[in-house]
Amino acid sequence: MEQQKETPYRVGEWLPSDRLVLENWLKDLIVEVENTPKPMHPVILELKDLIESDPKLFMLFTLMFQQVPEKYKHNPAGGPQVRNYLQALQLINTVLTKAPEFNLSGLVGFPINAIFDYAMGTHAGFAAFLDAGLNKQLKKVLNAWGTFLKSADSVYVLNKNPRSGWFGEDARKQMPHFDEEFQCDPLAPYHGFVSWDDFFTRKFREGVRPVASPDDDAIIVNACESAPYRMSVNVHHKDTFWIKGQPYSLGHMLNHDSWTPIFEGGTIYQAFLSALSYHRWHSPVSGTIKKAYVIDGTYYSETPAEGYDPSGPNKSQGFITEVATRALIFIEADNPNIGLMCFMPVGMAEVSTCDITVYEGQHVKKGQEIGMFHFGGSTHCLIFQPKVKLDFDFHGQTPGLNSSNIPINSRIATVLK
Repeated sequence: MEQQKETPYRVGEWLPSDRLVLENWLKDLIVEVENTPKPMHPVILELKDLIESDPKLFMLFTLMFQQVPEKYKHNPAGGPQVRNYLQALQLINTVLTKAPEFNLSGLVGFPINAIFDYAMGTHAGFAAFLDAGLNKQLKKVLNAWGTFLKSADSVYVLNKNPRSGWFGEDARKQMPHFDEEFQCDPLAPYHGFVSWDDFFTRKFREGVRPVASPDDDAIIVNACESAPYRMSVNVHHKDTFWIKGQPYSLGHMLNHDSWTPIFEGGTIYQAFLSALSYHRWHSPVSGTIKKAYVIDGTYYSETPAEGYDPSGPNKSQGFITEVATRALIFIEADNPNIGLMCFMPVGMAEVSTCDITVYEGQHVKKGQEIGMFHFGGSTHCLIFQPKVKLDFDFHGQTPGLNSSNIPINSRIATVLK
């Protein structure tokens, strides 16, 4: 099924739908950096050294800001856009000691993505963000930020400030049943959460997301609290995944794992997570974990085939399944009509830490937790062999960028004999 053409809102609400909100956020960050500069974090100094010592990266990081279309070089909120890579590094340096605050008019959940927002959509940006050495260093940058988000210093954004706090008036309107749905202590400071990461990887209370037909192995459940993006059949081993339509290229998705041929000609279902959602993964079937590992990849790469995408890799969700940091969890289902399948969570921008919590040889029940994204969520795929006949249930929706969340553990497909 084709994804919908128009995308009036930022997918998953990771960046504001109102461009002016993002421009104002960036303007304020630029002013803060200019007025209160901070010493460069060691990982930012390493990134600067990498860019300036590698002639290709130096050229690309210089050109990517020059290639931003002229109409985007002027901030409509007043003040300049990000002018060059040195300024971008200074802004990222400040972000490393900040946790995203809630904002009713537009959450900036991907601040580094916002800093690179225009530059990553240029020809030079496309080339630069595919570079393996750069992505290795970006992983270190994101890990440094992740360390802060797991520290007690990051918990301040959970306060009850009515505008910016995650337990303030504005946020609670967006999460009206938080206390009843999630494991927390409403009477404790910060509801008992000890860090931003602790809050964002929160767990549902027992019974809030019941497993659909727990004793029926023919029912496959939704592995993430997510919105349907695409379902494709007869997937090719190799395809030109960067072109318009972003067809799946199975060999690249699975990083040429030895089990790739088993899934050639099979079915792929993809769905995306939102900023306000639950961010843990649950097993879609009962079965045995046969293999589970993480593939390092890109963080800020998006396909140029989608044209200029000011919302980052949101419109490139098919493309990033082949190149982005992702995990592979192969499950041998108890139901022989399913057999071996693969769950693949895919990182997007800052949300790229794929934390697998199961091990090879472990038997899992349908709906059991198998891992999580840290700092939010991204996109994921369920991959089935060609022999598996499936009747999908999109809960009355057409898969695409405008679809809405289907609760985790809900029926997503039925296996037909």
